[in-house]
Amino acid sequence: MRRYELTDEQWRLIVDLLPPTGGEGGQWRDHRQVLNGIFWILHTGAQWRELPERYGSWKTANGRFRRWTREGLFDRILERLRVRLDEQGRIDWDLWCVDGTSVRASRSAAGGPKGGLPRSPATTRWAAAEGGTAPRSSWLLTATAIR
Repeated sequence: MRRYELTDEQWRLIVDLLPPTGGEGGQWRDHRQVLNGIFWILHTGAQWRELPERYGSWKTANGRFRRWTREGLFDRILERLRVRLDEQGRIDWDLWCVDGTSVRASRSAAGGPKGGLPRSPATTRWAAAEGGTAPRSSWLLTATAIR
């Protein structure tokens, strides 16, 4: 058993939250196998197409992941586990939090223009003259000399 796969005890805790298999169109692939495949993807950070064959088709795993996320299945699973841990006294509410880590990225990483916003040379020269300082960039000195 790999550490990112569900143990029998973990499976018993959540199996009743999963939708029933079967119905129109035949049997679904085993939910436990698909969940283990989803956990493999989340654990490794690999692309869906790299899912090992032992977990079934990557399209099945991806489709169920998207459907179950949209339907709130993972939220219900996490809520059940949180309640169970709270009943056992294993949650310290002074430390319970959601990770709010933020990573700073450049403007161009968000699709913004590279190099920042364009500046108006006329306004910049005027502001430097009013401030009693000389222009501080070579393009301003060049623009002033050409006038």
